[in-house]
Amino acid sequence: MVEEKNLKLNLACGSVKIDGFVGVDIAKTEVCDIQFDLTNRPWPFEDNSVDEIFCSHFFEHLTGEQRIGFMEEVWRILKPERGIKIICPYYTSVRASQDPTHKWPPISANTFLYFDKKWMQENGLSHYKIDFDHCNFSFQYGFDWEPEWAIRSQEARDFALKYYNNVVKDIHVVLIKIK
Repeated sequence: MVEEKNLKLNLACGSVKIDGFVGVDIAKTEVCDIQFDLTNRPWPFEDNSVDEIFCSHFFEHLTGEQRIGFMEEVWRILKPERGIKIICPYYTSVRASQDPTHKWPPISANTFLYFDKKWMQENGLSHYKIDFDHCNFSFQYGFDWEPEWAIRSQEARDFALKYYNNVVKDIHVVLIKIK
C-alpha cells in the first residue's frame, strides 16, 4: 500500500501528469509512478489516505458498473471532505461518441447524482447496487465550451446547452466525499 502525507493522485495519467501528483496508470509511461489497472479492486491505497484526486478522460472508458466501483474506491481512499476532479466529454459533444473505446452511457451532469445518497433516497432509487455508506458525494460542475459559445451570453449558452449538440466539449466535475 502507498502511504504519503498530502497524497495527491493523478488517476489514469497516461503520458501527462500534474506536478506534485502521483501518476497512476495501467500503462507504464515516463510519468507513471504506479502501474495499476483501476478496474481492479481494491486500489493500492489506504482508506482515508488521499488528499486530492485528478482524473481526466478516463471515466468515460468505464462501463456503468465499473463507474460505480471506481467511485466506491475513490470514496474509500479520499480523506473526509476531500475531493476528486473528473473531466470527460459531455454527452452532447461528438467527442463523447467518436471514440470507439468510450462506454455507454455518455456522461452528463446528472450522471453524478447517482453518487449522492440523499438524491437517490429522495428519488426512490436506494435499491441500486451502490453502497451509499461508502460512496456518497456532493458535487459541482462546469463546462469547457466550444470557442464560439464561450463568448456568448449566459442566457444564450443555457439555451444552446439544452437544445443544441456540440456546444460543450467537456464537463468538469468536482465531487467531495461526504462522511
